[in-house]
Amino acid sequence: MAALLSLSTPPPATLHFPFSPFKGSVKNLKPSPTPCHFQSFKKRPMILLNQSAATSALVSAPSSSSVRFRLDNLGPQRGSRKKAKRKGRGISAGQGNSCGFGMRGQKSRSGPGVRKGFEGGQMPLYRRIPKLKGIAGGMHAGLPKYVPVNLRDIEAAGFQEGEEVSLETLKKKGLINPSGRERKLPLKVLGDGELSVKLNIKARAFSAAAKEKLEAAGCSLTELPGRKKWVKPSVAKNIARAEEYFAKKRAAAAAAVEPASA
Repeated sequence: MAALLSLSTPPPATLHFPFSPFKGSVKNLKPSPTPCHFQSFKKRPMILLNQSAATSALVSAPSSSSVRFRLDNLGPQRGSRKKAKRKGRGISAGQGNSCGFGMRGQKSRSGPGVRKGFEGGQMPLYRRIPKLKGIAGGMHAGLPKYVPVNLRDIEAAGFQEGEEVSLETLKKKGLINPSGRERKLPLKVLGDGELSVKLNIKARAFSAAAKEKLEAAGCSLTELPGRKKWVKPSVAKNIARAEEYFAKKRAAAAAAVEPASA
């Protein structure tokens, strides 16, 4: 019976361990007397540190303090280096045969290249955008042509009856104080307000409303002549001929009206 049991029960299996550099007996392996402290670690918030800023701050601050990564302390990491791209040093430099300048064309050859804003001959951007105000009618189209003054300002200045109102007297009264380019501009009277005294007003131009109110108040108006615009002699000749022609027509019309009225 014992022989049958011995034949039916297999022998105990031997232990086979995988390959390991450990050399010794497995029986000598014992658990370490010091317990493992995995549960003692606590979760801490992760803080990104700028190494260069942290090292500079640790010089003046204690080692326990940490510098948070912010926009105001950005900087390259300590020891970081980036080599400049050295072009034209052969194929082995990593730029290829053309060193990053392309194969043909003006910008692939030596020399100054092309100017800023050049787009190969097509209409460039600075000419495609809309023109600024005043440039379409000339560079001085948007600039003021007169020093304006209103009737209410002349009334508030305290002019006495019969006094002269001009650019010089208005400056003395402190009513206008032109500076810069406006110092060379002439005077123009505008019709905002009312005038109660009779004055002798000298200006380069009067608005229609101002002229009507000043004439109703009994003021004397003097339009100062302006500087004539230079024109070519041929244009001046044509203007003179036109003025002469229209003067003759006005005289003929006036002569035709006089007999009819008589």
